[in-house]
Amino acid sequence: MHSADPRHGQLLNDGVLKREVFGWALYDFANSGYTTVVLTAVFNAYFVSVVADGAAWGTLAWTLAVAASSLIAMLTLPALGAHADRYAAKKRLLGFCTVACVVATAALAEAGRGDLWLAVLAVIVSNVAYTYGEALIAAFLPELARPESLGRVSGWGWSFGYLGGMLALGLSLAYVLGAQARGEPATSFVPVTMLITAGLYAVASLGTFVLLRERAVPQAERAATGARAATAVADEADASLVRLAHSWRLARSYRDFSWLLLCGACYQAGISVVVALAAVYAEQALGFKQADTMALIFLVNIAAAGGAFGFGYWQDRVGHKPALAVTLVGWIVMTVLAVAATGPGLFWCAALLAGLCMGSSQSAGRAMVAQFSPLAHRAEFFGLWTFAIRASAVLGLLTYGAVTWATDGNQRLAMAATGLFFVGGLLLLTRVDIARGQDAARGEVAA
Repeated sequence: MHSADPRHGQLLNDGVLKREVFGWALYDFANSGYTTVVLTAVFNAYFVSVVADGAAWGTLAWTLAVAASSLIAMLTLPALGAHADRYAAKKRLLGFCTVACVVATAALAEAGRGDLWLAVLAVIVSNVAYTYGEALIAAFLPELARPESLGRVSGWGWSFGYLGGMLALGLSLAYVLGAQARGEPATSFVPVTMLITAGLYAVASLGTFVLLRERAVPQAERAATGARAATAVADEADASLVRLAHSWRLARSYRDFSWLLLCGACYQAGISVVVALAAVYAEQALGFKQADTMALIFLVNIAAAGGAFGFGYWQDRVGHKPALAVTLVGWIVMTVLAVAATGPGLFWCAALLAGLCMGSSQSAGRAMVAQFSPLAHRAEFFGLWTFAIRASAVLGLLTYGAVTWATDGNQRLAMAATGLFFVGGLLLLTRVDIARGQDAARGEVAA
């Protein structure tokens, strides 16, 4: 059915079929299992305890691998985006990235005790490919949805992604519980969870490639030689980096946006640690078993979905700044509970609180960016916000890894250090003036 359907006619662009939007959202469903199972719930803890054999440097090695993949993606995404735009190649590149992530995820099944370099290489390749895929699938959104409905259509993919992540984790958890009942060790059942995740990613993403159309028009001749294409992409990438530097200079004249940018970078550094290392902390500091950790992350995903949904309505009533402040206080309380926990009960409470704060804090931050972004520079300001978040993830992960390495594997001290990122974000938030920032964005006062 076409978008002329009265229920959807005001949401989708002319000629866009509802099944195309389903195919687009299906990619979020397909790839969410990768982050949930590999980066958050299973392989991170397995990497530290088995691949690194429980060495004090194991957590640092994991954070270095994830941080390296983030840096590679940050530095190369402009070139990838330039190529995709120039040759209308989003769908083709998305296919390459999907295959790379699926194959690298499956390769993690071969990483056993002492297979450090295999695991590191597979994590870097899979996470870079996953990040590329996220950027490419997001670029289809303006082709599908009308400007006034981008948020709602984007939300369909976001919510569908939670379901995909929970399905991958649920299937993996079911297998792990059965394997543990049979007395099998982690070296037997964790590799199978990697194959489950890779298989679900591959199968579910097929719907995307069948249903989703590439509507972009090439900006250059497809017959260009490899040398000419490489030169063109390099030029576009250089131009992207120049524009990024210009955006940084522009943002400095918007005082409240600048403070918000620093605030977001600070608290997002802490969130990146919780996402990537919660399972490691649970197993290393509290002795959680693999199945317990997976059930914990399953609960966090449910809480995050519910928190993000309910928080949006409350946020509109009380205001974005007070709402963000409440969630940052919640993050601080979460780290205190996690550090104080000596058994599963208190840590489960901390995990539930983390889930409730997860989507809420990110939602509030994005809403404030929208308030402070001048209409003529909205894309630039959101680009800066995204870049700052990615950079802060590297900082947060390396800080946690460095603390554990320097303290001979003290996970509690590293988690306490993570809490300082949330404290810093709360202090920086006090410098933000909502009314002044909105007026500056409208050009009604000096920025």
